[in-house]
Amino acid sequence: MNIDLLKRLCETPGVPGHEDRVRDLILGEVEGLFDEVETDAMGSLLCRRAGKDKAPQKVMLLCHMDEIGFLVSHVSEKGFVNVLPVGGFDPRNLFSRRVRVCTENGDLLGVMNPGGRPVHIASAADKKKIPEVHEFFVDLGLGDKTKDHVAVGDMVVMEEPFLEIGDKVVSKALDNRIACWLGIEAIRGLGKTKTKADIHVAFTSQEEVGLRGARTASFQVRPDIGIGIDTTLACDTPGVPEQDRTTEQGKGFGLHVRDGSFIADKGLVADIAALAEKKKISFQRTMLRSGGQDGAAAQQSAAGARAVGIVVGTRYIHTVTEMIHKTDLEAARDILVAYLKSL
Repeated sequence: MNIDLLKRLCETPGVPGHEDRVRDLILGEVEGLFDEVETDAMGSLLCRRAGKDKAPQKVMLLCHMDEIGFLVSHVSEKGFVNVLPVGGFDPRNLFSRRVRVCTENGDLLGVMNPGGRPVHIASAADKKKIPEVHEFFVDLGLGDKTKDHVAVGDMVVMEEPFLEIGDKVVSKALDNRIACWLGIEAIRGLGKTKTKADIHVAFTSQEEVGLRGARTASFQVRPDIGIGIDTTLACDTPGVPEQDRTTEQGKGFGLHVRDGSFIADKGLVADIAALAEKKKISFQRTMLRSGGQDGAAAQQSAAGARAVGIVVGTRYIHTVTEMIHKTDLEAARDILVAYLKSL
């Protein structure tokens, strides 16, 4: 299992609209794996492996590159940096975080905290308040010189290391660098196998702000089958009712049936379930009450496509402690390889 690749993907900054560093990393990894590679106007990386049929069906894997983060919205005279989110944050997870501000002239490390009184001078009411996301600011330690280094629009990401603990991997940005990993490793797993179908792998932009890159990429490719590759919830932790767990870690990949953006094609769900059972690849069917993923964009673009999701259950999602089980990731890779080889 190529853990080094996953580590490099997770630790590379790339928020919506600023995916270029992640895209460059992927470009280096996919060299020689595809017949065609191009970057579209939205910044998505579109890769095609030609099929051997004269009129091949088109199967598209959608793997978004962006992570949740922030963009600089203002720099005060005293050097405090205000930010606006690009992606969904729970402010309870933002207190006292280390961050990386990515500027045109290099990266700067800083800390993020909310405005207001610290614990020693806070009132009881102060301590109960949960700030809104826009009330957090970044301190780079540069004082009034901050404006010389930071501009409105600069990218801000959380600064946390990638860790292996037990059978798990913990990192920021597992949502959705695990999909980027799967998009690369699934094609590597094909080896020299020549499929009848054209296989398109789209490493998409701006998913966290509305599936934007996937929509334009899908309109260009016009797939017959779209497979959204992503994380999903693994709420198999204290305080969550059994019916809300979504997935349990260590029980295989998620065969994604429904969320707030799409309902999977019944035939594809049945085909992938049967293939997983035949290959003895562990899986669990998954649904989400809300939320969405790139498979929906493939399903709804142009004249439409059959679509399904292949997902990996992730604890503590949209935090710096996102956690996956290695065997679930391996199962997702194995089912993708098996499915692509069956085409």
